[in-house]
Amino acid sequence: MKTKTLLACGVIGGPLFVAAFLVEDATRADYDPLRHPVSSLAIGDSGWTQTANFIVVGLLMLAFAVGLRRALRSLGGSIWGPLLVGIWAIGLLGAGVFVTDPVSGYPPGTSDRMYGYSWHGALHDIFSLAAFVALAAACFVLGRWFSARGERGWAIYSAVTGIVFAVAFVLSSAGFGQAEGLVDLAGLFQRVAVAVGFGWLALLAVHLLRGSSEMPKRTPT
Repeated sequence: MKTKTLLACGVIGGPLFVAAFLVEDATRADYDPLRHPVSSLAIGDSGWTQTANFIVVGLLMLAFAVGLRRALRSLGGSIWGPLLVGIWAIGLLGAGVFVTDPVSGYPPGTSDRMYGYSWHGALHDIFSLAAFVALAAACFVLGRWFSARGERGWAIYSAVTGIVFAVAFVLSSAGFGQAEGLVDLAGLFQRVAVAVGFGWLALLAVHLLRGSSEMPKRTPT
């Protein structure tokens, strides 16, 4: 596939993922998007829609990671940024394949705290944690690369995204763990992290599509 086609996958993936779970948020009975995780949308008879969302967008992000590597290779960029985005993509795929356990009272009739911990729920959490850590790290790695190239705006934007993404993720994780004062807003914090992270990836893809051929080809010191 052409590099531009692969980069375009990064433009499409994030908005598609967010749009899909927003529709599910609005139509799923007894589901509170402020309180419950996006992953809980994969539970139940209609859960296949969120499962498909994870897998389709995971594949798009994997393609984008390949395009990102190609684009940065010609500009003196390291492999670490694309590799971390690739881990984010694999994490999304794993989160789609392995369904999460009930949490925070969803589905109705389950405890706020899980009674048990299933093998598929454990694998879901492992893939999800790897994904979130990898994307936060990618923000800082690519922010440093932009800084070395003299692109101050993108360097700052990447660093700020990494900080907001990481903080929102930690707060959401604490809320899903039933930390007092955070439970009822855990879903909101997670959605902030996802929207901010995917927004950065989409804009990064647009940036590379529009201006990679014009960027100064200096190898970072």
